Formats: sequence, C-alpha cells, structure tokens
Amino acid sequence: MSLVRLNIKGISYSQTQNGAYALILNEIDGERKLPIVIGAFEAQSIAIALEKEIKPPRPLTHDLFKNFADRFSIVVKQVIIHKLVDGVFYSSIICERDGLEEIIDARTSDAIALALRFKAPIFTYKAILEKAGIFLKTSPGKKKKISDAEEAILEELIMGEDTESAPKKSEDFSKFTNKELNAMLDEAVANEDYERAASIRDQISKRE
Repeated sequence: MSLVRLNIKGISYSQTQNGAYALILNEIDGERKLPIVIGAFEAQSIAIALEKEIKPPRPLTHDLFKNFADRFSIVVKQVIIHKLVDGVFYSSIICERDGLEEIIDARTSDAIALALRFKAPIFTYKAILEKAGIFLKTSPGKKKKISDAEEAILEELIMGEDTESAPKKSEDFSKFTNKELNAMLDEAVANEDYERAASIRDQISKRE
C-alpha cells in the first residue's frame, strides 16, 4: 500500500461541543484534508509545538517524552496513520535506537505531537485518505487558518463524532447545590475522571 505524506494545516475549535478540537492534516501533493477530532490537552500540546515562540515553564508530557528519548538516544523517524475503524484513527510511531527499528502503537494525537517535536514526517495510507479525506477550500497565504466555510464542515464532523476519541458532551452542573457539587467532585477525582472533575470545579468557581 502506498503512503501519502501529510502536514498540519491547522487546529479548529468546536463552538458547540465543549473541549472538542479538529486537527486538520493536509496531503502535501494534493488538496485532500484529513480531519481528526482530538481532546483539549492534545490540541494544546500540538499548538505549542507549532508556535515556536511559546515555551512552557515546565515540560509538558510530550516534551518530557522527547527529553527522555534524547537522553537514551531514541529517535522518532516517522509516524504512520495506518488504520481507520469506526471513525477511530490508529497510528504507529517508528523509532530507532542503535540502528534497531521499533514500531510503537499510539493514539494519533499523541503520535503527531511527538512527530512535531522530533521533526519527523507524518504519513497515512492512500486507502485511508480516500476513505476519510475531504476537500476544504484553502485560502492562499493562510496555511494555519481555518475559514468560516471550513468551520461549518468541521462542526458537522465533530458533532458526528468522526473522531479518534470522541469527547464527552458537557454536563449541566448549574442545577446542583454546592454541597452536591463538592460530593460529585470528590467522586469524579476518586474515579480518576479528571475531565468531569474540572467541569465541576469550574462550576463551583463561578459561584465563589
């Protein structure tokens, strides 16, 4: 199967679904785009890697992985989006150490965040691009910008949950008392549901 090289066109934020971002990959020698819905943390990590001027005061998770790999002479050679099943993209990270090549399974968003930090190329198979690729009109000179028309198309994709990991729909916590919210917050933390815990904490903070 032939590989198609991709680059990052931009990241679009969903105005209707809280915490959902669409990462847009563009085939280098064509006009098709591959949209992948990702979470807020991964979107932030990718955006920071794209914006060279932004330097977090402490290493993010993907920065830590890069530092760890550098220390032990591990190099990410390339990332391949190799499978699409029920709207979920699967990727492999091709690594090399001491001349030996290893293939590591990864979420596509994590793989791309690492590819950016290692300056590694991103590929997918032609069959995947033919199945999931879409045509979006590109404005000349605006490689990282998403037009209003593109936003509307991406919103439909996000709401349809054509995604590597569909984000949860936001809950309405406004109807609960502070006592109930604090109990729910403790439960969310105990269950390691940190996304829900953050939403509950935000609701509590609004009342203070």
